[in-house]
Amino acid sequence: MARESAGEMKPDATEPVPGLPARRLAATLIDEVLRAKLALDETYDRISPDFGLDAADAGLARAIAITAFRRLGTIQHAINAKLERGSPRNSGPFEPILVAAAAQILFLDVPDHAAVDLAIRHLHEDARSSRYVALGNALLRRLARERDAILAEAEADLFLDLPDWLSESWREAYGEETAAAIAKIHRDEPPLDLSVKQDAAGWAQRLDGLLLPTGSVRLRERGSLTAMPGFDEGAWWVQDAAAALPALLLAPKAGERVADLCAAPGGKTAQLAAMGASVTAVDRSGPRLRRLRENLTRLGLTAEIVTKDASLWQTEPFDAVLLDAPCSATGTIRRHPDVAWTKTPDDRDKLVALQARLLEAAARLTKSGGRLVYCTCSLEPQEGEHQIAAFLAENADFRRQPITPDEIGGVSGAIDANGDLRTLPHQLAGDTARLSGWAGFYACRLIRL
Repeated sequence: MARESAGEMKPDATEPVPGLPARRLAATLIDEVLRAKLALDETYDRISPDFGLDAADAGLARAIAITAFRRLGTIQHAINAKLERGSPRNSGPFEPILVAAAAQILFLDVPDHAAVDLAIRHLHEDARSSRYVALGNALLRRLARERDAILAEAEADLFLDLPDWLSESWREAYGEETAAAIAKIHRDEPPLDLSVKQDAAGWAQRLDGLLLPTGSVRLRERGSLTAMPGFDEGAWWVQDAAAALPALLLAPKAGERVADLCAAPGGKTAQLAAMGASVTAVDRSGPRLRRLRENLTRLGLTAEIVTKDASLWQTEPFDAVLLDAPCSATGTIRRHPDVAWTKTPDDRDKLVALQARLLEAAARLTKSGGRLVYCTCSLEPQEGEHQIAAFLAENADFRRQPITPDEIGGVSGAIDANGDLRTLPHQLAGDTARLSGWAGFYACRLIRL
């Protein structure tokens, strides 16, 4: 019987192998997210405790999975180009193990030999994938040898890391150049922004951050949030700079009654409460509202919390209503790259119908003379511009109140021809790629006549 090569030797299963448990979790995350079309964060929270990893290994597993989704198109293209007969059938975890290993080889600071060796050990653990150890070993070593050529090819095709339907949607909505700029910045790690209760300039200096023109603080370096100054006393909370804009557009006065619909996890609720509004936060998810309540407690802020489907909720009208509607979240792909691979046009279209119902409910909750801000973290016009056009065509008692550049720190490029907010991920240039950009958001401010 021929001996296995050194790279293919069956490992001793009785000996614990440093780093292998993290790779098991990473491959499991990739597999479950792609099969079940569930969010990576939710999947991680659900299954990671079962692996019993320390913080370092759990963090590594999550980093591998995030990188795999951020560059999944490049990884799959490279693997498929080298599998002459395609991926073997009935091979168990063969594909997710290879994807996790390829993410390390191509994009992470992991020695090639470690990524390959741990992947081979992992393949050996399942009878279905163990039949293809030689194939996996040869393929991964070839990826390592041809890394420069693979990355050069990916650099020439900025849409490679997007499903076709998304790249086509963005090209149609924004044009080739802008769509390519969005796709390019999605390949970079996103910035980390904070909203501050007061004295944003002072906290920017204290945290060695950047004060953005919109008032958010962008951190230069990442670290343990809970160990940073201001966390324990509730001086700030994590919130993308673009996500902080809709509450600014609502501009509540002290004491005004404000409804925050679909409020969890509560960043906008905190903003409105910090501005002095009397806020009612409404969401149908009890677990997500528990997180909202915990965040408000840390921040020393208060709001009435209602567990209810906002489309069915009835009460006295409010001075102002903020509706951050459920959406395809394609504007958050840079921070949540799994979104690109778990959402479909059908998902978007179903959400469009839900958004329309919620917008009608929000309108009923807005008193005469009151303000309504509708927003989504989506780049799809169907969930933004088209949604508002349809609403205004059916609701003559509402009109648009255009946004002015001074309300959003002078970033005039984020205001469209109708006077609505339309942030794009490649806007807000910084000194480096990681300090540039923000989420893709749409927001429209309406007045009830």
